[in-house]
Amino acid sequence: MLQPVLTAAELNSYICEVYPQIMEQYPGYKVARVDPGRVEIQMVTDERHIRAGGTVSGPTLFSIADMGGYACVLSHVGRQALAVTTNLNINFMRKADPGILCADCTILKLGKRLLVFDCTITANESDEVIAHATGTYAIPPAR
Repeated sequence: MLQPVLTAAELNSYICEVYPQIMEQYPGYKVARVDPGRVEIQMVTDERHIRAGGTVSGPTLFSIADMGGYACVLSHVGRQALAVTTNLNINFMRKADPGILCADCTILKLGKRLLVFDCTITANESDEVIAHATGTYAIPPAR
């Protein structure tokens, strides 16, 4: 069974340390929860994240999915700031109104060099899926 090595609070602190610009672009971003094999990300969206038509933009949804994968790696492998996305596929399912996005990310496979994850994004406390993503992160070799 997968066991986290960092808590949500430790993860938030570490991400701000190694990726400080995240809070400039997404000040409402946080790791809300870390469980064995799972991470929940929340992001507050506002007018900066909205495209024509009043919907949360695709790049914003892509970003929360990508950060969910990064949080999966860090929470279950440890402080590996150089872990990188090698693949991310996303399907946009319906319009997301501004407010709170929630990305529920599950680790599908954790190996020595790769982590594969699944991410379901919802908005504003609704159970309706806004977007679904799958991705892979490369884990740097131990030094």
